[in-house]
Amino acid sequence: MNLRDKLRGLLVRLYARRVEGHLDHAQVPKHIGVIMDGNRRWAKAAGSTTVHGHRAGAEKIEEFLGWCSETDVEVVTLWLLSTDNFDRPQDELGPLLGIIEDVVRTLAADGRWRVHHVGTPDLLPSGMQRTLKEAEEATARVDGIVVNVAIGYGGRQEIADAVRSMLLDAQDKGVSMEDLAESVDIDMIGRHLYTGAQPDPDLVIRTSGEQRLSGFMLWQTAHSEYYFCEVFWPAFRKVDFLRALRDYAARHRRYGG
Repeated sequence: MNLRDKLRGLLVRLYARRVEGHLDHAQVPKHIGVIMDGNRRWAKAAGSTTVHGHRAGAEKIEEFLGWCSETDVEVVTLWLLSTDNFDRPQDELGPLLGIIEDVVRTLAADGRWRVHHVGTPDLLPSGMQRTLKEAEEATARVDGIVVNVAIGYGGRQEIADAVRSMLLDAQDKGVSMEDLAESVDIDMIGRHLYTGAQPDPDLVIRTSGEQRLSGFMLWQTAHSEYYFCEVFWPAFRKVDFLRALRDYAARHRRYGG
């Protein structure tokens, strides 16, 4: 690292401390959703491989959660693999699944996070299904940030699964379709989502400069604030995180009013 890079790094750290010092912890979002985008483009810009980009993105996760633990964040949802990602070439998808499985094991072994899977298990290899189940069981009593790992996740699929779950639940209880139709409301559907009784995301961060949700938590983000960051996920820094929190705190949430 040359002198110029050292000075730049020092200035960024000093700026981050300044932003953090002015951060109002009373205005910190309780639930943050993260669309971790840009691994492949980061790797390409660095002249490296796609697999290296995914590994670099995976390594950023624990660092990000550490920043969250320094605030009053209670829930973090990480979108690790979408239902659309299964259309990627096998030579990319295979290593990616392995990297994601390692992420889940690492989060469970850390001891600070309560891991919860959101997504359709049936889409995943049996080995990953076991890893997710073991991670949830091993961290069930952890008194820390709830980390939703969105793997095999799609927003439309989640809503379809919620409706299916609601219908099956009514059938098990002997509720007629007529009575169910009369009682269906927003809260009932919400209880059958992957996130169940969790609070909806207050803030959704998407890296890489893309300004769309791509189907991320379509139901839960109806009143969320969005923060779009130009930096690719592997290069996401604490100062970028703090800027997102500062931007969120400065907004006046109207909830349609």
